[in-house]
Amino acid sequence: MTPLLAQGIWDKIEKKPQTFDINKVEYLESEDIRLGILASTQTVASLNPKNDLSFDFVPSELLDIRNRDSLYHLGDINIMYQVKGEDIWKSFSTAHQRVAQGNHSSVHSTNIKMPNGNNTPITIQRNWKSAGKGILLEFVITNKSTTDIEIGYLGIPMIFDNVLHGKDLEQAHLEKVFYDPYIGADAGYLQVVRLHGKSPVLLVLPNKNAGFEAYNPLLDDLTPRNITFEGFHDWVIHSKALADTKWNKAQPWVNPSSKVLKPGESYQSSLKLVLTDNIRTIETTLSENDRPVAVGFPGYVVPMDINADLRIKTSSPIKNIQVYPEGAIEISRSKDKDVNEWLTYQVKGKKWGRASVNIEYENGLNQVISYKIIEPEAEVVKKIGHFLTNEQWYENEKDLFGRDKSIISYDYEKKKQVVEDSRAWIAGLSDEAGAGSWLAAFMKQILEPEKEEINKLNQFVNHVMWGGLQLHEGDQKYGVRKSMFYYEPTLMPEGTYSEDVNYGTWAAWSKEHAESIGRSYNYPHVAAAHWVMYKMARYHENVDLDHSWDWYLTNAYHTSMAMVELAPHYAQYGQMEGTVFLLILEDLKREGFIDFSRELEALMRKRTDGWVALAYPFGSEMPWDSTGQEEVYMWTDYFGFTEKSDATLNAILAYMPTVPHWGYNGSARRYWDFLYGGKLQRVERQLHHYGSALNAIPVMKEFTKNPTDLYLLRVAYGGLLGGISNITQDGFGPAAFHSFPDFLDIDAYSGDYGSGFFGYAINSKSILMNDMDFGWMGFGGNIISDSDNINMDITSGGRNKFYLAPEKTMIIMEAGKIESVNYHPKERKLKLYLERKNQLTPYAYFRIESEYTGGFDLSNYPKINKDVYKVTLDEGSAAIEISF
Repeated sequence: MTPLLAQGIWDKIEKKPQTFDINKVEYLESEDIRLGILASTQTVASLNPKNDLSFDFVPSELLDIRNRDSLYHLGDINIMYQVKGEDIWKSFSTAHQRVAQGNHSSVHSTNIKMPNGNNTPITIQRNWKSAGKGILLEFVITNKSTTDIEIGYLGIPMIFDNVLHGKDLEQAHLEKVFYDPYIGADAGYLQVVRLHGKSPVLLVLPNKNAGFEAYNPLLDDLTPRNITFEGFHDWVIHSKALADTKWNKAQPWVNPSSKVLKPGESYQSSLKLVLTDNIRTIETTLSENDRPVAVGFPGYVVPMDINADLRIKTSSPIKNIQVYPEGAIEISRSKDKDVNEWLTYQVKGKKWGRASVNIEYENGLNQVISYKIIEPEAEVVKKIGHFLTNEQWYENEKDLFGRDKSIISYDYEKKKQVVEDSRAWIAGLSDEAGAGSWLAAFMKQILEPEKEEINKLNQFVNHVMWGGLQLHEGDQKYGVRKSMFYYEPTLMPEGTYSEDVNYGTWAAWSKEHAESIGRSYNYPHVAAAHWVMYKMARYHENVDLDHSWDWYLTNAYHTSMAMVELAPHYAQYGQMEGTVFLLILEDLKREGFIDFSRELEALMRKRTDGWVALAYPFGSEMPWDSTGQEEVYMWTDYFGFTEKSDATLNAILAYMPTVPHWGYNGSARRYWDFLYGGKLQRVERQLHHYGSALNAIPVMKEFTKNPTDLYLLRVAYGGLLGGISNITQDGFGPAAFHSFPDFLDIDAYSGDYGSGFFGYAINSKSILMNDMDFGWMGFGGNIISDSDNINMDITSGGRNKFYLAPEKTMIIMEAGKIESVNYHPKERKLKLYLERKNQLTPYAYFRIESEYTGGFDLSNYPKINKDVYKVTLDEGSAAIEISF
């Protein structure tokens, strides 16, 4: 009996009768895979890589509890069909009502017995076959009636072991997998990756008539879904039956299809299971299996001012390319850029919103690549700043909770501010889902300072945050409250709380609970606010702040220290936005705050030593999480613990795929925060939740250390632009995008989006690299020429960071913006042209981070602190010149 039963997770299922025998298992082997098949059901009992038979891709340890009805296994099938002349879709699933399959000479091929026997007009044969290095799962559906039958839904359950119930982090990383889809029709696939990110990786590929059309959650599976189990999904081959009914309000990723079977006609559909060495060899393995491979640069979120590339590697010529909606993307062939076997197409976004490129190959295969077209990054940044400081700006002098003059949560569906919610933090300006909006407004200023917005943030700091949300006196000074809003009907005037809000939940915190300062995760938001205001006061003019720059930097320091001293329990874990503490430390050193910097560094070293002692130091208040990795990587890298930073990076890459689909490309896994910060509350994979941009921070950092590693840059940039992909045209930043096929749209609540915008703001940069295969490439900019004299126009959101990969050099503008750059590879000279001055920025300030050891001649630029230099701007153009 599984040890998990002791925890009560499976109690209800244990009481249900067992409906099939798990004791008799037969094996089918390919060159790389050993497959265990249950004789009683012909479903999978085990799936082992032959080079490591101790590891299992499927949840075999749970067979003795999951051998009941309505618990899916690999090898099951879901089908909906309609007899001609009828208007009712009939459903059948091998998992819902197990029927004994009888004795067979081989479990590798059998006719599936239906619950109602001969009354069903179709027969289904399941075949397991060895195929070279891989395994085939094949279904043959036959119409045995005298009437046409339409197959309107055909789904093959993808059952791999992502059930984390009862596992500690070390067990989970060693034993469990995550899997991510590329919903791309005949070119689609599923990648199944071990949590630690190491080999081998399992791929599920279409083999015959099995295009990946939709990814449907199996909500009828009884395995308990919660924070430690996302749920299983169907690989959907035909989706018309649901697309026309339950999903009819959603815009599908791939056009829904069905299959009509004539009387006596059979239809064969099959998937192939293969192994690949690691995540970096996925595309090579796809090519080896005659799958077309697509790679987009800089990715699949395409700002309208970017000249993007799409590279295609295929064994079959391209017959036709279509774009949906028509005119959303302009795509053209660039034969002069073809490299090796890669065909090159130029991609230009023309219409805001979702779009798809549908490629038809001469061999009959179809591929769908999903894009999101957005406005230029700088325009997106301006719009979110305006929305936050206008639509979300809350003024109410009579507010009983001290929230007057704040940026509060927002309901985009109702076009209203969220001033009360049963989850206290959402209306309480704290926790990620309450602090998210004002945090985003602060971080926007790092990219695009705006005087009126800074004025409102100044009011927020002095009227709400300092002395309200953050204690400004007493023994607990610098402590941060869990929420400004709370539920205390006996203490508050009648009418304070609406009757239509359900306050009968644990999340409706009392005043005492709301005033607790023991949740460390609230501190980075406040520290970031102080840090941003330090930047505004230090490097900009005419900002009219109430305090000097050193006051804000000092407060950022004390907030960082207070997190560990006043909230020690959760401070043992990596924090989302924890990178801000490293940025604060660097600025303390830069400004000569020696004692403060030593104390903060010592405190962070102590936390890091604790992580180094753990195999997988990614804990949090949740059993498994994808937010602590960001800070864990940054500090282990800072202190030189390479083995631990590498382990952290590998874990991130395991749940942060790169696929030709904007929603999943660079989308760090998160599937429970709609419960805590969303309006539509359910356990569901969130596309570009704040984890995308936060986890992009360490991946991008690693790339700057290994600037020829294009894979890292693809993942990092996918997360970076994914971080702004869901912002609406008028500037609303939602919690995330819903992945279930019945919705496929943004959530209506702003939720915890701001943490992601933090990641975007500090990670936003333009990159020039020379790839060994593809030549000169620009990310966050357009290369005008790629000869020995390379010019690049800068298009990143802040236009304030430029990374020159061949020289391993980053130029960071503390104030001022880079308009364009010019680089001479042979002469090793770089020139950055700056935008002209404005009211807030009459001077540009820059610093350089570089591995170049020869030293730079910066004598023409006054130095204002340890390593920041000043440039006088005028009405014309100014430039920074660097020679290596």
